[in-house]
Amino acid sequence: MKEWWLHVGLLSVPLLAVYLHIPPPRLSPALLSWRSSGGYFTYKNQNIFYRGDGAVLSAGDTSSIAPFFLLPFSSSQIWEGLTQRFHRVIALDFVGFGFSDKPRPHHYSIFEQASIVEGLVRHLGLRRQRINLLSHDYGDTVAQELLHRSLQSCYSRFSRLILPSYRCGRCRFHLISWMRVAPRPIPKLCSCQRLRPLCNRRFLFSILQYINQRKKHRDRWVGALMSTSVPLHLIYGPLDPVNPHPEFLQLYKKMLPMSTVSVLDDHISHYPQLEDPTGFLNAYLNFINSF
Repeated sequence: MKEWWLHVGLLSVPLLAVYLHIPPPRLSPALLSWRSSGGYFTYKNQNIFYRGDGAVLSAGDTSSIAPFFLLPFSSSQIWEGLTQRFHRVIALDFVGFGFSDKPRPHHYSIFEQASIVEGLVRHLGLRRQRINLLSHDYGDTVAQELLHRSLQSCYSRFSRLILPSYRCGRCRFHLISWMRVAPRPIPKLCSCQRLRPLCNRRFLFSILQYINQRKKHRDRWVGALMSTSVPLHLIYGPLDPVNPHPEFLQLYKKMLPMSTVSVLDDHISHYPQLEDPTGFLNAYLNFINSF
């Protein structure tokens, strides 16, 4: 038995070494176009990629066509539909993801990612504008941290407004696909369209610390959702393996009865913006148009 494990170990080392030296695949024309349409800003010596399409609004604009933030979102299928509805649409890659820097070693945290979003807001001169926010997956927790900070700012009479656009419920705060309202087992990782599969265990472990952070700061982030007067909306795919139907939906509605919900077709899973972009966009715009 010991010899068998020894042989496996000896064989795994050179295979892993070869794999680590395989160059990343070439970017597709669509990804090259996406990257060329974006730009970078610097946050604490890290280059953060973002894309922003549309006109710059006046500082006092409070209409329903206010700037629109996506956390994080690479779905070009809904990009055009959003740019037709909103004057300005902005998406970014968090540090460690997409076209942004991926420092190693690095202590990745939800708090840092939220601060990066705030940094981009300042960089784009949007601090005094109302912002619509759409988040997915990892970005949901970042959005919850931003919501918590905005609530604290409201309670302090706006003395330290990080995102002044949140003005105690006058903006919209939208969460899609899944909302982690209770600790769950670590899900199986999906490969990103923009990146080669991550293979460095230390890097993976560092990124995956958000799972532990969710458990540790559950009261902070779920409490923000339960306390806010900001309109919430969930777009849900019933076939989502991360948030199984109907248990997840029942828990979500119980904990957040003030939130509205759109349930897509039965075959839609964890990535509705990719699997059913038309249905997803219609569900979202119906929510927007209800105000």
